[in-house]
Amino acid sequence: MQHLTRSRKRARDSGFTLLELLVVMVIIGLLAGYVAPRYFAQIGKSETKVARAQIDAFEKALEQYRLDTGHFPSGDQGLAALMVKPGEEAKWAGPYLKRAVPPDPWGRPYIYKSPGEHGEIDLISYGKDGKPGGQGDDADVTNW
Repeated sequence: MQHLTRSRKRARDSGFTLLELLVVMVIIGLLAGYVAPRYFAQIGKSETKVARAQIDAFEKALEQYRLDTGHFPSGDQGLAALMVKPGEEAKWAGPYLKRAVPPDPWGRPYIYKSPGEHGEIDLISYGKDGKPGGQGDDADVTNW
């Protein structure tokens, strides 16, 4: 009989108390509050890195275009000239990109200027906010 009473007591004592569960929930909440902002800050940095990598790839493709034709595409032709031959371009040897020109990581088209204001060509993504200037995730990503 005494053996049966001990096993019932162990079964009753083996669960968690409400206080223990609350302590665990508070600890998990504190960890999430500390880790989540750091994690989401990394996401913004990765979008900026993708924009920089894409602009670098466009710049290399534009240089190849210039080597073949003797000039950069006009501002009116834009980056589309890297994929589709402009009608009047006899020396075009593209396509110069493997895939169509993607939008920037925030879903907006890249801005291409030829002649550029900061060099022969300007490539710009206005960042997360889509407006010139800004800091952090909203900062412009450019080729200059």
